[in-house]
Amino acid sequence: MKLMIASDLHGSAYYAQKLLDAYHAEKPGKLLLLGDLLYHGPRNALPREYDCMAAAAALNSIRDHIIAVRGNCDCEVDQMVLSFPLLADYALVEWEGVMLYATHGHRWNEECPPPMAEGTVLLNGHFHLPAARRHEGWHYVNPGSTSIPKDGSVGSYLTLEDRVFTWKDMDGQAYQTYRVE
Repeated sequence: MKLMIASDLHGSAYYAQKLLDAYHAEKPGKLLLLGDLLYHGPRNALPREYDCMAAAAALNSIRDHIIAVRGNCDCEVDQMVLSFPLLADYALVEWEGVMLYATHGHRWNEECPPPMAEGTVLLNGHFHLPAARRHEGWHYVNPGSTSIPKDGSVGSYLTLEDRVFTWKDMDGQAYQTYRVE
């Protein structure tokens, strides 16, 4: 079964709808969101069609299929308009034999990893850059940002299926893979 992973929507109604369209096309078992869902933050430009309430409504429409963690731009006020839990700092998710430590990345990240079991995949958003690297005993994977990509990257999300992470642009076109061994 497929898992879909995305991060850093930052209140874009346009990209919330693109993410919802991708979700319906991909038909994953769950959508794992790595934070920064509604607010753009003071260091980011406004994303395309910035509308927090429309972004919230799009996400709420699939609330029963979402696992989410808090980003550095997420707060208790955001939880008031979202129909799924958002305020956990991390989630441990086992998906088809792959252990995922899902967190936003502003606290635990590749340079400052959390305590994890051998073979765990550390999933981060926050940096707005797609990445995958193998470390001694663990893996680092970042889906990039759906709405505010940085350093020439494209808006993107991930799928995880059969131990393979696949990066896709917001139109669903695959452009990179990473296999967890």
